[in-house]
Amino acid sequence: MAPRQPVNGFPGPIPKTERDRSRRVLSQNFLHDAEAIERIVRSAGLGPGDLVVEAGAGRGALTRALAARCARVLAYEIDPELTGALADACAPFGNVTCRAEDFLAARAPAEPFAVVANIPWALTARVVEWCLGARSLTSATLLTQLEYARKRTGDYGRWSRLTVLTWPSIRWRLGGRVHRSAFRPVPRVDAGILCLDRRVEPLLPPALLPDYRKLVELGFVGEGGSLYGSLRRRYPRARLDGAFRAIRLAADTPVGYVWPEQWLTLFRLLQPVAPDRPRTD
Repeated sequence: MAPRQPVNGFPGPIPKTERDRSRRVLSQNFLHDAEAIERIVRSAGLGPGDLVVEAGAGRGALTRALAARCARVLAYEIDPELTGALADACAPFGNVTCRAEDFLAARAPAEPFAVVANIPWALTARVVEWCLGARSLTSATLLTQLEYARKRTGDYGRWSRLTVLTWPSIRWRLGGRVHRSAFRPVPRVDAGILCLDRRVEPLLPPALLPDYRKLVELGFVGEGGSLYGSLRRRYPRARLDGAFRAIRLAADTPVGYVWPEQWLTLFRLLQPVAPDRPRTD
């Protein structure tokens, strides 16, 4: 029996061939299911005038579906063993540009664009960070591990710090589930369609966003195991009590169970008090 070692966080046998090992290094799981590809494209909500950037295009299965739906596609693939197959697959489409480059090192287009991709799962956090930092990005539709997609979209009933921090500008939603059998090689877990939609109008004025983020960062410190306990480090008790009553939130509520909408209301109620002013009671 082959010795077992952790692979992408999961124990498993050492891949037998050079190509198998390369796939593990690059975290490659290729989509082969036409219905799953259509669900991803549908979730992205793209139209004939859109520019789409695809990260990790592989052999072009998703690329072809995007090219049939959108005005232009920029397809990035860093694996030299796949770039030839990608170019051949996209040759019939005059609106696809294939780039044998690292998507994470690429400069975002200056014009409005969307990202749609079956991303390497080991690079999920970095791809999401790239998308959030791209000012012209209108949306991102990413195939990630299901657990990650559910965590970021509040599907477990809890909300992550990153989701809450960006909520005034970005709507996070779960576009659906893709069974692991839709991939080759078959991964150990199902995938989730993670959708990030940039709001046309932010839920807060841009000038207030830095103060909102300070509040969220303070709230996730974890003082006393609750949001209330963390905020008590800076805000007067009377003002906090009134704000928590207004949003119907118990003082002992763990910070992860506070909805983004409650965060926004809490910020509006507390905003007149400067977050860096020491409490006086």
